[in-house]
Amino acid sequence: MDKIEVIEKIRNTKIIPVIRANSTDKAQIIIKALIEGGIDVLEITMTIPNAVELIARLSDEYKNTAIVIGAGTVLDAATAQKCVRAGAKFIVSPILNVETVSFCNQCKITVMPGALTPTEIFTAREAGADIVKVFPVSAMGGASYIKAVKTVFPHIEIVPTGGVNLENAVDYIKAGALAVGMGSELTKDKESTITTNAGNLRNKINRK
Repeated sequence: MDKIEVIEKIRNTKIIPVIRANSTDKAQIIIKALIEGGIDVLEITMTIPNAVELIARLSDEYKNTAIVIGAGTVLDAATAQKCVRAGAKFIVSPILNVETVSFCNQCKITVMPGALTPTEIFTAREAGADIVKVFPVSAMGGASYIKAVKTVFPHIEIVPTGGVNLENAVDYIKAGALAVGMGSELTKDKESTITTNAGNLRNKINRK
């Protein structure tokens, strides 16, 4: 799957679960529940123990499926390189690290650095970001902020994260976001609840 296909996959799915767990076993339980709920784009964060090995395992397990595995909380190019070698199809960061963006562009891997203010968002795009992660979006007023940003930057694809929940996710999509990033609001419950919430949210977004 090339960069354009990955971006289109994110556009169609509209939900990127930000997966954090204190073990790979717990992470895999969350991942299984999300997939059963119809989520096929997954962000495996570097805060999970042995995250790179988990990405490699998942990339191999789902290599002939529609599931897209990416890496999150990537803070430098060296870590990005490890994740790409493990099979990650996109790289996400809460910050803008120019070396990471440059590396991903050289490898033709979708890259989503973090930014918050209009200047930071524009700078990230100019640095070569395919998508800009706006984080933490709740600190800037939520969906109304995304709507305002998209008014002046209609050409920049944005994924708000940090404060997105089951109740307001649709508001961000309506405001112009490419997709939303969701952490514990989507992944904190037991397996069956995660699956139900994921399925319900997908249906809700598709009906918007």
